[in-house]
Amino acid sequence: MDKKVKNILLYGLWIAVAALLLYFSFRGVNWKDFGTALRECHWGYVVLSMALGAAAFWLRAIRWRMQLLPLDASTSRVTTWNAVNICTLANYVLPRAGEVARCGYVVKHSGRDGDGKRLVTFDKALGTVVADRVWDGLSLLAVTLLIFGLLWNRFGSFLTDNLFPGLADKGHLWWILVLGVLLAGGLVFACWRLRDRGGIWGRFWGWIRGTYDGLVSCLHMRHGWRFLLYTVLLWVLYWLMSACIMWALQGIDPASVSPELAGALEKIEGLGMADALLLMFAGAVSSLIPVPGGFGAFHGAVALALSSIYGVPFAAGLIFATLSHESQVITGILCGAESYIHETFFRR
Repeated sequence: MDKKVKNILLYGLWIAVAALLLYFSFRGVNWKDFGTALRECHWGYVVLSMALGAAAFWLRAIRWRMQLLPLDASTSRVTTWNAVNICTLANYVLPRAGEVARCGYVVKHSGRDGDGKRLVTFDKALGTVVADRVWDGLSLLAVTLLIFGLLWNRFGSFLTDNLFPGLADKGHLWWILVLGVLLAGGLVFACWRLRDRGGIWGRFWGWIRGTYDGLVSCLHMRHGWRFLLYTVLLWVLYWLMSACIMWALQGIDPASVSPELAGALEKIEGLGMADALLLMFAGAVSSLIPVPGGFGAFHGAVALALSSIYGVPFAAGLIFATLSHESQVITGILCGAESYIHETFFRR
């Protein structure tokens, strides 16, 4: 089968998955309550969340620029800003297509060496994007550990009672963690020893080596500590974006909605910053499902977290998820439109 046909079928499959996720998520929604909640929420916090989202795009752009500067010292902040925004727009249409557009844009605006060749080639740009994603994965792991430390008393019982009933004793959990580390270490060692045989071992070793190179890449750049600072600030912004949507819903008058939604809002009223971190984590994990723009996957994951851990009805959790996701989609579209206009009419 032709590669283009395969790609079209694959994209069609993920679009269908997104549509199904949206259908199953929203089929039981009380649309009257849904509309009332959207009207009555504090939109000032929603706008603040959108502003933080735009700031996150900017931070991601200047962080990525630090990775590109050793390749091309002429790389501008405007170039990486436009590339990140165009990447976001592309991902709303086709999952993972944004990374290709992002690399292509930077290559197009890269400087040239004495022979007229681009300083940043596509494969080099792609390498920096892979390193960028590696750091995102490492950051998500750090957030996971932070959540376990801060919120174990709140959601630990959910895990032990529903998913892993054998882990009621924390001692068992530590043994499983130790065993997991040993197994991971053994797998890395086996891939290293068998790397020259090619096949699956060679591919695994290539992935491991690429991950390692991505993690240490900031050590080879000037002012690498700024890269780490930008990474921390980026995830703090994501955290605050989640908190803003939570605060927006906490301002709804319970008397203006149905008793069921009023009860859900009362539970949301009791959420704090640590809970906002968990909801941010649920949304971030949903990105592992490669549906266009996270539609359906984000809504289901966040609503499920609210219903399973906090007892908020799934339909009410969808209000939080919709405000959070769609406000950021609008932010991405606005930033992408700004970058497109700049590229089309003002960039030479």
